[in-house]
Amino acid sequence: MVTNNKQIELNSTNAKPNKKLAIMAIASIPLIMTLGNSMLIPILPLMEKELNISKFQSSLIITVYSIVSIFLIPVAGFLSDKYGRKVVIIPSLILTGIGGIICGWAAWQLNSAFTWIIIGRVFQGIGASGAFPIVLPLVGDICKEEAEASASLGIIETSNTFGKVLSPILGSLIAGIIWFMPFFAIPILSLLSLLLIVFFVKKPKGDHHELSFGRFTKNIKEIFKQHWRWLIAVFMIGAILMFILFGLLFYLSSILEDKYHYDGVKKGFLLAIPLAALCIASFIAGKMIKDNLTRMKWITFCGTVLTGISIGVTMLSEKFIYLIVVFLICGIGIGAALPCLDSILTQSIEKEMRGTITSIFSSMRFLGVAAGPPVIALLMKGKIFDMVIVLGTLSVVGAWLSFKAIKPEKEKQAPKVKPVLE
Repeated sequence: MVTNNKQIELNSTNAKPNKKLAIMAIASIPLIMTLGNSMLIPILPLMEKELNISKFQSSLIITVYSIVSIFLIPVAGFLSDKYGRKVVIIPSLILTGIGGIICGWAAWQLNSAFTWIIIGRVFQGIGASGAFPIVLPLVGDICKEEAEASASLGIIETSNTFGKVLSPILGSLIAGIIWFMPFFAIPILSLLSLLLIVFFVKKPKGDHHELSFGRFTKNIKEIFKQHWRWLIAVFMIGAILMFILFGLLFYLSSILEDKYHYDGVKKGFLLAIPLAALCIASFIAGKMIKDNLTRMKWITFCGTVLTGISIGVTMLSEKFIYLIVVFLICGIGIGAALPCLDSILTQSIEKEMRGTITSIFSSMRFLGVAAGPPVIALLMKGKIFDMVIVLGTLSVVGAWLSFKAIKPEKEKQAPKVKPVLE
């Protein structure tokens, strides 16, 4: 009996570092996927010159990646629920790398490379649809305790936001060598993430379900029938926050070069300032929320309100330092809200449908990413007031949704009972 107890303790001790390695390996996916997209934002003005394209066309290099993902993410979620998370993630990382090779080759070898770059970005979007969205349910599968899952999701969201911090600096540095080199960096990073997943992430128990498509659609209808109000609210808030984030990044990247004459690595570091605030806020929020759904609701509300206020005050001054501080505060608001939305979903949806529901959420986030740059590119032709009104109104809508639609129970009656959100 003593021997058995010692063996159990030994297994438990070994499981903890293994789980930590698994979480770190999983966290590489949002890092790589974010770099694959956000790394291109600071060099879009350079691409406009090299490819002889308009500002709107350059925004499509970001947008097409996200549009493809929007439609394929729910399919990837269904496949991950049916066949397993790793079965979907591994080929997706391979496709992401292939997309980067196509983009890099086209920019290097072709005189009219824009069309082929868009095709390569389509491949990357297909890969992204089966990689990053599957991360959230995979963490939920590995971490059985809700507090542990929330902390791990905080790490995942921090990795995602750290990718955003690193991307403008890394993108500017690599593009400083040859302007199209960031495209070739993507397959290298994808390969690293692929190796980490293969070696450190073990297939969780119950990772395969006999889920028919008919049963799948019926389950979705049942979930939305019971929880439609808070689910739609979470989806919309996620889309709004990503729309604001990528819209402002596109705007900031443009004015830093056109108005304040910062380019290259200097511009990369300046873009990284608000993103660093976003990263730190995500990490702290992930640690704070634990398994407290009420806390998640109010951090989401306060973060969205802070985002709206910071957007509103951009009109008060055009001084460079002032704008950087305002965007930094905006980053804090968005960064605090995102891990809360992740945790609300993973704690409130049963494991068998978690991949599908979190994938729909990821689709909505990608919708915001896709819409942000081209809408801001069009609004920048007019007055800044127009942009502030659009983004400010969206922030108000997000705050109202988090306040009115997300209503967790004050207390859980029993640990096994899923929280009811109305």
